Amino acid sequence: MSEENKNQVEEQEEQVSQAEANAQGSEDVKDEKKAEENAKDEKETDPLTELQEKYDNLNNKYLRLYSEFENFRRRTAKEKLDALKNAGSDVVKELLPVVDDLDRAIAANENNDDPVALREGFGLISQKLLRILGQQGLKPMDSIGKDFDTEYHEAITNIPAPSEDMKGKVVDVAEKGYFYNDNILRYAKVIVGQ
Repeated sequence: MSEENKNQVEEQEEQVSQAEANAQGSEDVKDEKKAEENAKDEKETDPLTELQEKYDNLNNKYLRLYSEFENFRRRTAKEKLDALKNAGSDVVKELLPVVDDLDRAIAANENNDDPVALREGFGLISQKLLRILGQQGLKPMDSIGKDFDTEYHEAITNIPAPSEDMKGKVVDVAEKGYFYNDNILRYAKVIVGQ
């Protein structure tokens, strides 16, 4: 072959290799375009997946918080019931010595004929009981000689007043009234003078 032919062959080979390179380059460009399109698709689906992830996360937090609140509500309801059941246990515990004193007084007075000692013993027990109840917030009403007041008294009956200044006032108390922490626990049942 002549040199011209060789040059032509080389040129043709170069053209073929350039064509192949161009073809490969166009394939690379196509691959890049596909990659860009896939990236765009991913970007388009990313907000959806992000929103789904946020939703799942928030829903999970909500369910945990709701469960925690339900447990708290049940626990506090149980504690309230227990507190109500055992609310009077402190008072009852403080009253037990009075019950013991009454039992001892009854046992000691079976063979005792002295009424003065009996009266004194029961007076001491009564004072002890009233002191314990007073510490818990119980106060007796003082009604005798005071004006009749329907806020504090229940009239059982009316009797003629022993004096003019006792008209409309409490002459006698049939059943004592009591305050518990400054609220009326029991109204006094009284006899009113007319």
